[in-house]
Amino acid sequence: MKLSILDQVPISKGMTASEALANSVKIAQLGDQLGYERMWFAEHHNTTTLASSAPEVTAAYVAAKTERIRVGTGGIMMMHYSPFKVAEVFKTLAALAPGRIDFGAGRAPGGDMPSMTALASGRRPDLTEQYDKLEIILRLMNEQPTGETVYDNVVATPFKVQLPEAWLLGSSGQSARQAGENGVGYSFAQFFNGQMSKGIFDAYRNSFKPSYFMQKPTIITTYAASVAETAEEAEYLSMPMQIGRLNLMRGRLLNVMSPEEANDYPLTEMDKMMLQENRHLMLIGSAEDVAAQILEEQAEYGFDEAMINSNLYSVEQRLNSYTLLAQQLIK
Repeated sequence: MKLSILDQVPISKGMTASEALANSVKIAQLGDQLGYERMWFAEHHNTTTLASSAPEVTAAYVAAKTERIRVGTGGIMMMHYSPFKVAEVFKTLAALAPGRIDFGAGRAPGGDMPSMTALASGRRPDLTEQYDKLEIILRLMNEQPTGETVYDNVVATPFKVQLPEAWLLGSSGQSARQAGENGVGYSFAQFFNGQMSKGIFDAYRNSFKPSYFMQKPTIITTYAASVAETAEEAEYLSMPMQIGRLNLMRGRLLNVMSPEEANDYPLTEMDKMMLQENRHLMLIGSAEDVAAQILEEQAEYGFDEAMINSNLYSVEQRLNSYTLLAQQLIK
């Protein structure tokens, strides 16, 4: 099956942001060699624990450092930007790396209220639904009339270039029908809340209208994963991710701990219960076991591609996790 990578550019404890970004390049180059389909970069603001605030910039750099893997955003947060600017950014990327760029769009803010306000230059952030904005971006990219007066006298440049693939991100199913009606791919974040369902994917497929950006309905499911040679090692290495999610639920964003620190982390009974409740949001185990679970869920839910987010402590652990999984799933 097709296998891809989602990178949030995590900054582990004791690591600099520059080192985290350099690690992303290493992972992209490994993915390029192993046959991964694509690598996306998330957009997060006002945090010292992730170095992925400008995914379109990172994607451009990584595209220049790789040869065949598709590169894009998972996703660009539309509420912060002019549709015209987004269209020109991704047409430029597509012109620089023809046939290798993905425009993945999200409706979430990717940050807290202070960052949303700052991105809006102090104005009231636009919290309305972003589906109309997505349609305008797609039309501007494809050099079509938008029906909006403000765009009547402009053309998104560079002109007449091969356009990127387009995707809409979702985590609850709300975006499924909109993705289909706009003729773009649908990327479901299973690691957010674990609510993948046939109903969500059927709603996308049943509403799909072929477009320049996507000829047939295509679904990506994104998992958080810790993969190692043995299930015991994978469990041990997963604890920094598990503790990180626990702290995130409490509004605390901390750098990724070492496995030793995470496994020695003092847990209350409530903590233990929360970890158990969130267990289904991660794939943890040997490559054989994790691959088997992905294939089983693909058969049950009918998605086309699995995207893996492996925010382990060290780049060596992350590289190994992606390598082991590729050996099982990429044929």
